[in-house]
Order: sequence, then structure tokens, then C-alpha cells
Amino acid sequence: MILQALNTLYDRLATDDSYGVAKWGYSRQNIAYEVVIHPDGGLHQVVDIRSSDGGQPRAVQKVVPGQSKPSGSGLSPGFLWDNPSYGLGYIAARDDTTEAVSVDDNTDDDAVRHRADQYVKRILRTMESFEAFRDRHLGLEAEIEAPEFSSYCRFLEAWDTEQALKQALLGEISSGFGVVRLVGSTNYVHDSPRIRQWWQRQHDDVISEDCQSRCLVTGALASAASIHSPAIKGVKGQQSSGAKLVSFNCDAFESYGREQGLNAPVSELAAFRYATALNSLTTGPCSKRHRFSIGDTTVVFWTEKPTATESWLSDLFSGELPEDAQDRATLEQVDVLLKALRRGGGELSALGDDPAVGVCILGLAANAARLSVRFWYQDSLARLFDRLREHYRALRIVPEFVGPKVKRSDPEFPANWMLLRETARESKDIPPLLAGALLRAVLYGTAYPNALASAVILRIRADRKIDYIRAAILKAWLIRLYRFKGGIPVSLDIDRVEPAYRLGRLFAVLEKTQTDALKGINATIRDRFYGAASATPATVFPRLLRTYQHHLAKLENVGQKVNREKLLQEIMEKIDNMPNHLGLEAQGLFAIGYYHQRTAFYTKHEVAGTNTTASADNCTEE
Repeated sequence: MILQALNTLYDRLATDDSYGVAKWGYSRQNIAYEVVIHPDGGLHQVVDIRSSDGGQPRAVQKVVPGQSKPSGSGLSPGFLWDNPSYGLGYIAARDDTTEAVSVDDNTDDDAVRHRADQYVKRILRTMESFEAFRDRHLGLEAEIEAPEFSSYCRFLEAWDTEQALKQALLGEISSGFGVVRLVGSTNYVHDSPRIRQWWQRQHDDVISEDCQSRCLVTGALASAASIHSPAIKGVKGQQSSGAKLVSFNCDAFESYGREQGLNAPVSELAAFRYATALNSLTTGPCSKRHRFSIGDTTVVFWTEKPTATESWLSDLFSGELPEDAQDRATLEQVDVLLKALRRGGGELSALGDDPAVGVCILGLAANAARLSVRFWYQDSLARLFDRLREHYRALRIVPEFVGPKVKRSDPEFPANWMLLRETARESKDIPPLLAGALLRAVLYGTAYPNALASAVILRIRADRKIDYIRAAILKAWLIRLYRFKGGIPVSLDIDRVEPAYRLGRLFAVLEKTQTDALKGINATIRDRFYGAASATPATVFPRLLRTYQHHLAKLENVGQKVNREKLLQEIMEKIDNMPNHLGLEAQGLFAIGYYHQRTAFYTKHEVAGTNTTASADNCTEE
């Protein structure tokens, strides 16, 4: 399904010039310079065409004939474009160059001799590369019969590679390729109509008579691609040369006599189309509208046809919707999206989009020279926003009290990266598989991974902090576990009888009494006893209840003492036995009970029987 969807996407992107999708036989490459020549083949100049956006020069992407050359492929010259070594025979200067070329054969310094040997090898390798590049073009001159191409052949015949060292620009370019242009022309040589027609003829015949397979993507008979090209780039953590979405490299895959891509036969054309479409989403000119990262996972998405919603999905998933934008049209679109998150995907029709249009979301992670598919989602826009609505309803919990003069910062729609951030002390320590598992649960409406709740509880026990995001995570996780068991309340529920929930409330009461009695205390019982109280309450609470009596006695307000004692009795009367141990689910409920009760202290006056609110949200599917 993934390859078929990407193959179909290619047709949509190819009709939109803003994506700059390459046609069959071409690819987008990072071009850093132009070699400008005269019609007789003489060099005019080497021109830097890098972009200076952001102050750092960057190569610009242009469509050129052919594909990227895989590393380790030996001599593989390009056609009318390549790096300085192939195209000009340029040897990048190094600090040891002067020393290396002047070494005496009788020197006893092994390190110097080694550097000299390496430099000689680089010279020989560069000369071989340039000669292969030159011979390829000269061998095609008679077949192509284009004046522009003949001019370039004259340039290659007359070019002295020592002249390349005089081009200071080549020393500044750390990466990127070069293309060729005739002086006075605005088009590159490879864009010549004759050359393009010749090049296209070389790639039109993609069916080989001696090797035909049924393409798994299109169903047509065609020669199967042994290696799917181009390689996919732009995935977080992958190697710079790119990676393959489909590949085989072990002897075990050859037991039926099929090697590499023949194990999953996809035609050359279909492989090019799906890989080119995916590269357009990850590294193309419009990639920022089609991708975002969560943990170690790179997520790309698209709709079956252009929609206004598609251009906002990256901001939505990243939690960066501009709710305070100055542009009225932008504000209206954001308002529609927020309504869709609260009410469901049917609201998207206000944007002019058909809620029934299909949407695809693909999660990829680097795995050496290959890509791991973390998840694949395909449904309608309406269903996607219905799932998001369920997700945010599951997360909904009473906001944490910050202060009467402090602006609220708790997001109504927390992004997934905000949730993952609570699972580890530093972002680099987030479990690598957790990001994909979390987003998969959001998209499919399934149970959240237990690893998410376990990691959050460990963080709570480590730093004794239970804030809005952490409480929301535990609530959402429990709701999916308790989907048919009554749900978890948004705010304090005084009628809830689970021992873990009541013990969490009790712990909050004991802590509040301590802080009221001992003003300015540095470390509360939460700092010293939360971990033990939430895991083994029977060993901790008897001691805490004894100290509670001392703290209660120090309260100066008599009414406060009475109300606090009534609250404690109301909680304790439905706890028959103090549990010896609380499991993972019970510890999550303990944390929510603590959070609810602590928040209620700041949102309700302590009046017996009215100091709590029981606003429950089952968050079941509608």
C-alpha cells in the first residue's frame, strides 16, 4: 500500500511546478557552481551559484540527467554534471599537500611517507575519474549530434587538470556538483532540446525481453529494478548518501535464485516514481509543508489532492498553530482547524476541503543504509481529525494552578513531542521506538503504549514533579485501558472509591497541611516520600498520618483545621485496607488523585462537602 500510494502521489506532484519533481531519467541534485564555456570549448569562468540564505552558502537544487551515484560504486561519471573531481580533475587541497609532494624517497618518517602515499593515490584516483568522465562524453558526441554538446567535448579535450587548482572557488565548495553553460546562454547544456530528446530515448525502453516480472506496484510486465533509485534522503539520523525503503542484502534472501530487488519485483519506472515522490516530501522545495519529526522518527504526510488542511498538518502536529497571527485569513483557517480538533473532521468543509478526501501519513526511521517503517496510516481527513479529537479529549484534565497573576501556559492541544519530553531527563534519552508507538496509538485510537506511562511514572518518582502534561498523559493512558470501565475524571471526583486514587488525594491533603503549618519549608513530604507512598503505601502512610497530627495542630485558623479534618475523614472512610503494593496502573491513578486534589485546593474554597468537583470525561468513541 505504501509504494502504491507514493506512486500515485507522483502524478499529483508532477503537475505542480512548485514541487519541482524530476521526470523519468532525471533527478534533483545540489548544484554549487557553473562551468561557463565559449562555443569553441574555451573556459570563460567558473561561477558560484550557491544561495546565501541564512548567511551560510548552500547549494541549490536543480534537475539534471541521471541519478545519484551510490558510495562504493567505483568509477561512475555523471552526464553533463558531476563533482569537481570528475568534471574538472580537481584535487581538494589539504594541510599535508606541500609536505607530501616534496617527500624524499629516503625519508625515515613513516607518518610523512604514509601521507605522501595517500596523496599520490588521491591524485591517481582523481585522474581516473576525470578521464572516465571525459571518455564518456567524447564517446557520445557522434551519437548526440548537438552543437552545445560538441562545445563541451572540445572543452574536455583541451582541459588541463592543473588549471583546476587555480580556481579558488573550487576550494571553497565543500559539497555540491557543477553543471555546464555556454557563455551568453541562460540554459544549461543538459537542457538543450536535442540532448533532452536523446536522453529520454535512452530511458523510454524500460522493459527487457530476457527479464520480465509482474510489477508489484502497477501490475504491469516490466524489468524489475535490482536497486531502487533514487535513494531516500532527508530522514533524521540517516547517512548522507541516503537510504533505501526496499532492499535486500543477505544470502538468505537468494534461496529462490533472486538477488536484491528481484525478491520484491518493482519496475524501474515504478521504483523511480515512488522514490522521487518520497524524496520530494523529505527534501524538496515544499518539504516543510509535508514533514515533521517526533523523537527519532521522520513523519511525512500528504492528501490525495491539494487541500488547505494539508498545509497546516505540520504545524498542527508540531503544536505550532499561530493562534495570534495578524493575518485575518490565517486566523480564520486556524479557527476552523481548532474547531475540527474539538468537534471532529466535519468542520473542515469550512476551509473548502472535502472531509472525505484521503490522507496518508508515513513514519520513517533511519536504520543504516535502510529505512524502518514505524507506522503507516491511510484514511480520510474527517476520520483523522476524529481520532485527534479523541486523543485530545483523552488528555483533557483540569489546568494546573500557577498563580493569580500568572498567564496560563498549559496547552489545550499538546503536541506529541511535549508528551515524549516528559519520558526522559533529556530528549536524547527518549526511547527510540516510543515516538512511533505513541503516534500510532493517536492515529488508530488504540491503547497508548505502557512504556509511555512507565517512563512518566519513573520521571515523577525521580524529580517528584506532577504537572499538567504528566497528569494528562497518565489520564489518557488509563482511559484507553479503562475504556469500558467508566473513564477517568477531568477534575476531582469525590465519589471515586479506588484505593489508589484516594491515597493520591490523601497524600495531597497531608502535603498541603504540612506546607500550611510550616511556612517556607524547603522539602515537603512529596520530596521525601512520594516514590515510596505511591508504590508501597502500607509502609509509609502510617508514619505520614502521625506527623499529620502535629502539622494539623499548628494550623492557626480553627475553621481550616475543622475543614481539613473533615476532608481527611471523607477520604479515609472508604479506604478499607492500606495496600502493601501498587502496580503500574494503580500508581498512575495515585498520581492523578494527587494532582486532582492538589489542584482543587487552589480552585475551590475548603468548605466541607463542596471543596471538590467531579467532572468526569469518559472519552469513549462517539
